[in-house]
Amino acid sequence: MKKKMAAITAVVLAVSMALSGCAGSQKKKSSTPKTEKAQKESGTVELTLWGAEEDQALLAEIVDSFKKEYADQADFDITIEAESEASCKDDLLGDVLNGADVFAFADDQLLSLAAAGALVPVDNADEVKSANLEEAVAAASVNDTLYAYPMTADNGYFMYYDKSVFSDADVASLDQMLNVAAAANKKVVMDWTSGWYLYSFFGNTGLNLSLNDDGISMNCDWNSTEGNIKGVDIAQAMLAIAANPGFANMVDADFVEGAKNGTVAAGISGAWDVSTLKEAWGDNFGAVKLPTYTCAGQQVQMASFKGYKMVGVNAYSKHTDWALKLADWITNEQNQKLRFEEREQGPCNNNEAASDEVKNSPAIQALTAQSEYAVLQRVGNNYWNSISELGSTLAAGNPDGTDLQKLMDNTVKAITASVGQ
Repeated sequence: MKKKMAAITAVVLAVSMALSGCAGSQKKKSSTPKTEKAQKESGTVELTLWGAEEDQALLAEIVDSFKKEYADQADFDITIEAESEASCKDDLLGDVLNGADVFAFADDQLLSLAAAGALVPVDNADEVKSANLEEAVAAASVNDTLYAYPMTADNGYFMYYDKSVFSDADVASLDQMLNVAAAANKKVVMDWTSGWYLYSFFGNTGLNLSLNDDGISMNCDWNSTEGNIKGVDIAQAMLAIAANPGFANMVDADFVEGAKNGTVAAGISGAWDVSTLKEAWGDNFGAVKLPTYTCAGQQVQMASFKGYKMVGVNAYSKHTDWALKLADWITNEQNQKLRFEEREQGPCNNNEAASDEVKNSPAIQALTAQSEYAVLQRVGNNYWNSISELGSTLAAGNPDGTDLQKLMDNTVKAITASVGQ
C-alpha cells in the first residue's frame, strides 16, 4: 500500500471544519450528458477507473457495455487499473490531481474524501437513493448530501469452511474447529496482522473502541482491568488460540492458496474470496457466521466490522459529466446483478438484495447472521499499526515474554495517541 502520510494527515485534520460546509460549498457540476442525438461529443473522452484487482475482468465487461450504451454520444478511452478499495483514499489524496476519474472505495473513507473536496456529489441523488438500501445510502452520504454511488452491502467477514472436515455443530465453536482441524492435520486461519479482523476478539466483550467527535482521535479501553472480561483475558485467549496446532496466522491470499492445496480447512474472510473458495472446495463449500471463542472461562461470540463499498468521482476529473455517468453505470441494478452473478458480492440495490438468488447465497446468509454482532468500521489512523503489532506479537506467542497488562497498556496508548505521535 502506498503511504503518503503528509498529504493524508493534512486532509484528515481538515475533516472537522470542512464537513460542516462541504455540502454547501462543493461546486456541483452539471453531470448528465445530453441524451438527444444532436451532436456527438468532439474528441475522445479519456477516463481512468480504479477497482479491486479481483474485479478487473468484471469491470472490463461493465466498461464495454457502457461504451456500447453511449457509443452515439462519445468515443471513449477508458483505462482500468487495479487499486485496493481499502487503500484508495490514501493513494488518491496523495496525488488527487493525477488520480483516477472514477474509483471504488470502502465507506469508512468517505468523510476524509468529502472533506478534502475530492468527491463530486451524485447528480441524480434522488434516483440513486430510491434504488438502494437506506443503510447503504446513509453510508455514502455526508450531511444529507450523497457523495458516492452505493455498490455493495457486503463489506464484512465471516467463517468459510470445508464441509468434508467440519460438521454444522463444529463451526459454532472456534475451540472445536481448532481441535478438529488439528486432528485432520489442517488449519483454521485468520489474519492477525489486520485490525479489520482482530476487532472480532474485542468487539463483543463490553470493552470500547470508538472514534471521537473530531473524527481523528480514538477512545479505547481494551486494557481495562475491570469488568467480567479484562484486556489481559483477551490476550490470554488469543495466545491459547495461537498455540493450538490447528491454527495459523495467514493473510487472505495465503488462506485461499491453502484452501486450494488442501492444507487449510477453514478461515475468516469476506465476500471477495467466495468465488475462489467455491472453486477450491466445490460441493463441500460452506459459510457461516463467526463462532464463539473461550475467554475468561466464557464462550464469547466473535464480533466483526461491517460496511459498504461505493464508487466515487474525482472532483478534478477533466470529464466530470462522463465520470459520473460511468460511476452510475457501474453501480446500476443490472451491474449489481452481474457483480453478484460473477463475484457473488452482495448487492445494495433494493430489487437485487431482495432476490431469491441473493437470499439463498451461503455467503450472504453468513453475513446476515453475523450482522447482529457487527458494527460499522469507524477508526482513526493510529488504530491500524497499533493493533497489527499486538496481533503479530500474540500470533508469535509473545516471544519476548512481555507482561500482558503492559502489552495491552502499550497498545491502547498507541491507539489513543494524538495524530502525529
